[in-house]
Amino acid sequence: MNNDSLVLRIGGRPVGRYVTRPALPARLSPRPYLHPVTTLAGTAVTELSPADHAHHLGVGVAVPDVEGYNFWGGRTYVRDQGPTELDNHGAQRHTAFQLRDPDGFVEELRWMAAGIELLRERRTVAAAGLTDSAWALDFTFSLTNVTAHGLSLGSPATNGRPGAAYGGFFWRARKEPDAPRVFTADAEGEEAVHARTADWLALAGDGWTLVLAGATDATRRDPWFVRTAQYPGVGSSLAHEKRLTVEAGGTLVRRVVTVVADGTLDRSGAAALVRKAVSP
Repeated sequence: MNNDSLVLRIGGRPVGRYVTRPALPARLSPRPYLHPVTTLAGTAVTELSPADHAHHLGVGVAVPDVEGYNFWGGRTYVRDQGPTELDNHGAQRHTAFQLRDPDGFVEELRWMAAGIELLRERRTVAAAGLTDSAWALDFTFSLTNVTAHGLSLGSPATNGRPGAAYGGFFWRARKEPDAPRVFTADAEGEEAVHARTADWLALAGDGWTLVLAGATDATRRDPWFVRTAQYPGVGSSLAHEKRLTVEAGGTLVRRVVTVVADGTLDRSGAAALVRKAVSP
């Protein structure tokens, strides 16, 4: 461990590395991330800058459009033009840790673009054991608008690309020869769960399962963004059908709890672990 990273541990066992100051080119929208994240048995369940999407950085927070600035990385979707390379990338800058323990941390960040601070974030991350084969990553981010005017958050969907309302919490999972299974309590398959709300959503690969759950009312109202066929990734949609405005001085808060399990869970197993992970 050094000043630029820390390791999350459960009972002394490492389960995730958090990088605070990654050396990344501007077009990847540099930001802190968790990678690798592993199961208790040591199976990696994240990817960093994969060949298919170099701007996918493990687990973190990314928004493709904050007042026109790209905090997601890669090309920007421009209405009536499509994905376009623009010099509009922002960066999330680590400021300080308010708390730093083996099983979690509280971090302060600044969202900067064109030399201007747009948002100030407090990020709270905690790792907790659930069973001898599963643990939970509890991830909360609070974004406060520090400008003198409202900030509008958008997505490719709100800018004209149907089905692409990504932005917010995002987990890039490991890519395997076969696409992972994805399911909720009452639906299965990418087409059935993408762009819909659900109390929890599971992504199951070869010997591992992730179960993501919104842990606040506001988080549960965000539809899930899901990809399995093209690549394995799950995230929230802060701006699904319309842009979301954070008023001057206002704060947006979201909390996602993810169960990281060895083996392949069924619906009842996934639901039981989620209940245990998000219980008071």
